Amino acid sequence: MKRSSKMLALLVMIALIITACSSSNGNGNSNNGNSSEGTNNGSGDKVDTGKTVTLNTFISVSPRIEDINTNAVTTYMEKKLNIKFKFDATPSANAADKKKLILASGDYPAVFLSGNFTQAEQIDYGKQGILIPLNDLIDKYGDEIKRAFTEDKDLKDAITAPDGNIYSLPHINDCFHCWYSQKLWINKTWLDKLGLKMPTTTDEYFEVLKAFKTQDPNGNGKADEVPLSGAFNTWHGIPSNFLMNGFIYDNDEDFFYLKDGKVQLAANQPEWRDGLAYINKLFAEGLIDKESFTQNIDQMAQVGNKEGDNVIGSVTAGHIGMAFSLAEGQNRHKEYVTVPPLAGPGGVAYAGYYKAYGNGQFAITNKASEEEAIAAIKMADYMYSEEHAIMNEYGLEGNFWEKAPDGEKDVHGNPAKYSLKPKYWDITTTSNDTWDQMGITRRTRDIRESWTAPADMFSQQGYEFRLFTETANNYENKQPEETFPLTIFMDENDAKETIMLRTQINEYIRSNMAQFVTGSKQLTDSEWDSYVKGFEGLNLAHYLDIYQKAYDSKK
Repeated sequence: MKRSSKMLALLVMIALIITACSSSNGNGNSNNGNSSEGTNNGSGDKVDTGKTVTLNTFISVSPRIEDINTNAVTTYMEKKLNIKFKFDATPSANAADKKKLILASGDYPAVFLSGNFTQAEQIDYGKQGILIPLNDLIDKYGDEIKRAFTEDKDLKDAITAPDGNIYSLPHINDCFHCWYSQKLWINKTWLDKLGLKMPTTTDEYFEVLKAFKTQDPNGNGKADEVPLSGAFNTWHGIPSNFLMNGFIYDNDEDFFYLKDGKVQLAANQPEWRDGLAYINKLFAEGLIDKESFTQNIDQMAQVGNKEGDNVIGSVTAGHIGMAFSLAEGQNRHKEYVTVPPLAGPGGVAYAGYYKAYGNGQFAITNKASEEEAIAAIKMADYMYSEEHAIMNEYGLEGNFWEKAPDGEKDVHGNPAKYSLKPKYWDITTTSNDTWDQMGITRRTRDIRESWTAPADMFSQQGYEFRLFTETANNYENKQPEETFPLTIFMDENDAKETIMLRTQINEYIRSNMAQFVTGSKQLTDSEWDSYVKGFEGLNLAHYLDIYQKAYDSKK
């Protein structure tokens, strides 16, 4: 039972990592933190909102929450803010469908805390008057929100619609390792055994992969090594995207790069063809697992964790726990470190960069009275405080966390502010002590990186520190000097049009990449020219014009 409990705790931890990391979008369970002393509304004192105000609130509930109505964070906020929640609580798996249904029916609540409103939806529902502008409410009552605008110069612009209104607030998670989640992990034990240096170029990496394939680094006398593995439809798991950054910038999200302020598509450039030729060479020589373009994360992990000898030499994954178990006693993951961006023949060596603000979560509808709207914006303002950032994820002080004892250091070597207690890692399936990142918070890098850094970064407790260290050492600031923002507003008609065009164009890029890499399509002049010409039928020029207009307006 004890081992089962630890495994469940591990699964919860990994789920938290992926949830936090993809929120950006982003994208990581983390050493996030917040002060119970707080700032502004984070003092622990009751915020005076007059009489108790009931807020009809839509919220997407994590399956790890026992009862949102009696949850410790819920009752704390109700007492502190003099509000009473009346939740329309929906399981996270059904939240998107439920949101659309209630908005279409007209039977929607005064407040959304898990609205997940796209930019197009914010414009559309704002135009209809369903979502009310928050600008004036923020000006009057949003001290923490305005603090966020001051400290993050891009935030206000990123969430302001073309009509000048702010209709929704995002969940903000400054997850540093998520910003650089396009990572390549390599078996350092194998490198050392074969006397190989960490590769720094695409050519050096090719030679390392050949050695992994032919020199029996796992020592079992079998040719069973998989030099490079990955997974499809998961968090930056396809190997070709990391490798392409040795030729031209590829963030595998929109495939945009900027040249002299102009929005360009990377996937129809000559450098993209060169990158495809290199990756095809790896595939043709059996250096890339042929399943990397079709298998899911579970199938990849089955190979990584199978009994017997380890067979994986390197793997593309947002974090190494996607491929190998992090459970106590499972040590295979400890053999891996990250590879810096590899320089191609032209000297290009980029890291994918993914800082974004994500969709809008908090919104007030036209069902709210003036009194309810004021109470709601004060609640949202509190949720952007440091106190709530910690409490939302780790609960009230004294249970799972405490103020760091004297002498403990954070990831930067400075005095730590907060420390997690060991009992946090014993959480099994459900809890009623935290909000498990529901609703909105503002978890800045300062907060996330102010926790005590564990002595052993290869332990479960040290995993976030390990991800921070790998990112800081090998990926930070290695993206192009200027990158296209992942969160950008455009007018309603353009937004609707680009959703359709983007789906078609991205699918065309990804399917052709797989075909060129695997050799089902050849990189001859005629095949390449035909591929490039295919973008004309997908209306690429118009698509880029729309994004150029949006980018110019934001600049």
